[in-house]
Amino acid sequence: MAALLTLLLAPPVLASHTQQAMLEDDSALMTDPAATLASLRLLGVQRVRLSVRWNEIAPRANSTKPPRRFNPADPASYPAGSWSIWDTVVRDAQDVGIGLDFDLTGGAPRWALGPGRPAGNTNPNWDPSPTMFGAFVRALAIRYSGNYNPRLKRIAPHDRADLPRVTFWSIWNEPDYGPSLAPQGAPGNLRVENSPRMYRNLLDAAWSALQRTGHGRDKVLFGELAPRGMNYWGVFSGMKPRVFVRALYCVDSNYFPLRGIAAVIRGCPSTPSGSRRFRAQNPALFEATGFSDHPYMRWYPPNDEVQPDPNYASLGEIGNLEYTLDRVQRVYGSHRRFAIWNTEFGYITTPPKHDNQYEQSAPHYQPWPSQTTAAYYLNWAEYISWRNPRLASFFQYELRDPLPSLKSDDWGGFASGLLNFNGNPKSTYAAWRLPLYMPATSARRDRKLEVWGCLRPAHYAILDTGVPQMVRIQLQRRPIEPFQTVGSVTISDPNASCYFDVRVRFPSGGAVRLSWDYPTFDPELGYLDPLRAHTAHSRSVGISFH
Repeated sequence: MAALLTLLLAPPVLASHTQQAMLEDDSALMTDPAATLASLRLLGVQRVRLSVRWNEIAPRANSTKPPRRFNPADPASYPAGSWSIWDTVVRDAQDVGIGLDFDLTGGAPRWALGPGRPAGNTNPNWDPSPTMFGAFVRALAIRYSGNYNPRLKRIAPHDRADLPRVTFWSIWNEPDYGPSLAPQGAPGNLRVENSPRMYRNLLDAAWSALQRTGHGRDKVLFGELAPRGMNYWGVFSGMKPRVFVRALYCVDSNYFPLRGIAAVIRGCPSTPSGSRRFRAQNPALFEATGFSDHPYMRWYPPNDEVQPDPNYASLGEIGNLEYTLDRVQRVYGSHRRFAIWNTEFGYITTPPKHDNQYEQSAPHYQPWPSQTTAAYYLNWAEYISWRNPRLASFFQYELRDPLPSLKSDDWGGFASGLLNFNGNPKSTYAAWRLPLYMPATSARRDRKLEVWGCLRPAHYAILDTGVPQMVRIQLQRRPIEPFQTVGSVTISDPNASCYFDVRVRFPSGGAVRLSWDYPTFDPELGYLDPLRAHTAHSRSVGISFH
């Protein structure tokens, strides 16, 4: 049409905002790795976070003692079957070109737990042994070094049977949360931070294991913090993330190094000379790739922490975390400004209207947003994230909702997926695949409107076809009329950002959406297959002029 415009991308300062698209769905990936990864590739997911649970690989995990002659640092000392699914995932991910984040999430075998766990309690993260954890990480690092032959059970460089290399790791999961690491409080005084001491030791052990096994240049994240917590954390409650970080770096609320008994009880240096050695003794705290956070906004809009707290680290208050990370570095003479990786995020949604049997079982006080609102919040959250140069990733947890329960207090578990439990796409599916956000949706008739978006699958589409990918910006003037293309953006480089930020003059108000044609190239057949072609659309955004 005559009015069609080919729009230029934003100036380089904005176009350089390249966040990795990450997703986690352990259940789907461990059940059917190949099919799940194929689905994620169609969505444009660049990296998958996979929880590597120690007690699912370790032998005799429920025993108080490991097997005789067991060497926890040797991958050949573990049952061969325990590695099977991990080997499959690593190979399948390499085949489709999706990166992995091995999240060494804990869940220690019983023989690696510390003393004092309450009678009858089954928490698998009670004071886990840093020495044993370091040995486990060493076994993982050797097996996934890129030179390990599982058939020969040894390093065998350049052998075709060698397992692929893992180059991206994150250490533990939500150590500021009691079910993930306990006791949160120090024995004898549960109001004193204890989990930061345990986590510091676990992190040091994992870092050392990776450095000694040829993974010194890999990407390593630490933190993995839950975004909120309690004023009193006790044994199994949660600690506020900024409180956790300060104790992790052995400083008080005013960022002065801890001294005396306050330092000793937190496992920190108690003298100035000890503080001078702290940086060298804890290299991961200063040399890691980045810090990871789980900035969930619960059911709130992504820009507004409805119950604000200066010690939270949700997306709406992420600046607080940035400030704390920078301050604790300066205490020890470092000017490092860690990139912050979002490694868990999403919006739980209310049951879909057509699932009447489950909708009726959901409690009326359920605060979760509708699927449509969650889709809007997701795109808004990603726009906020894109504008923040400290944020290195945008995350989706999970791909598919869990199977609903008919219990009135748990109708669908953590239903933050892009697909319903039955596999049908939710409104969030389209929002994730083709994000669209317009900061202003009303203006004077002669003004342009900002259109921000992302062609997330472009990376794989360009790699498969060698053809630049074009996303169309479309307008529907009235509900009964078809969408018409009013502009387009082309992405040519598979390694460039999927994001664009343009200003468009629309001929009228109406509904705006993005539209993109999946390429017809079939990588298995090696040629263009028109039967595979279909068109993807974003969610729609209403605009008006006055």
